[in-house]
Amino acid sequence: MRKSIIFVLLLAGIMQSCAPVYNCGENPTKKLKGSKRLKSIVFQRDSLCSALDNQKIENVELKQDIDELNENLNESKSETAKWKSDFESLTSQSSSEQAKLLRALKEREATIAEREKALNDMKAIISRQDSITEKLNSTLRNALLGFNSDELSVEVKNGKVYVSMSDKLMFKSGSADMETKGTEALKLLADVLVKNPDIDVLVEGHTDNVPIKTAMYKDNWDLSVARAASVVRTLTNNYKVAPKQVTPAGRGEYFPKGDNATPEGRAKNRRTEIILSPKLDEVMNLLNTK
Repeated sequence: MRKSIIFVLLLAGIMQSCAPVYNCGENPTKKLKGSKRLKSIVFQRDSLCSALDNQKIENVELKQDIDELNENLNESKSETAKWKSDFESLTSQSSSEQAKLLRALKEREATIAEREKALNDMKAIISRQDSITEKLNSTLRNALLGFNSDELSVEVKNGKVYVSMSDKLMFKSGSADMETKGTEALKLLADVLVKNPDIDVLVEGHTDNVPIKTAMYKDNWDLSVARAASVVRTLTNNYKVAPKQVTPAGRGEYFPKGDNATPEGRAKNRRTEIILSPKLDEVMNLLNTK
């Protein structure tokens, strides 16, 4: 009993100090004397103390690791918040840009549709003008069948009808006085024009390049203008074509059809051209509204 009390007291004293009485790795039998059981208890105590010290060191290291992880986590959260903010900003900008592009696209589509409509309207008008021109060409050809090809010709160019009347048919040499056969041709032409008041008429006088100078005409300009004016007066005064429908123009020798070096070429150049074209008011109105 007494031995048990002494053992307990000794164990308590050893446990309170918790300081190893030998260095780790030494054989406890070199410094400790006592029973095997005491030596075992002391050895276990020392092992636990060493383990505890090691655990404390590990705990400090773990705490450092935890602090470092917390710092990294906080940095990650901050970066994530910034990324989220940037993403929301980009999303907002993207939506705004998409809306702007969509509006621009719709405006462009509307402009294209408007232009397509205007183009289709213009095509329809031009098609109608071409139809009128062809009909006019056919009508004039039928009306002027009684004249020879060297006196009069009818052709369509650039959407217009050209009636070309030779000098031999229309005028005496060097004069703006009308020949009888020429007035007959103009009457037939006037009958068509009166029925088609929407046809614009340009009367052009042309000469060859042989100079002329008389008491009445200073040069070929004068003669070509006088002949064009004579045709216009005949159409409006004698055959009731509306004056606002007809325009005279003198071209002189500067728009030849033939070679002025030959008699045949000069004969072709001495002519009166009556150019008929459907009014383009509808086309001009369309152009002016754009």
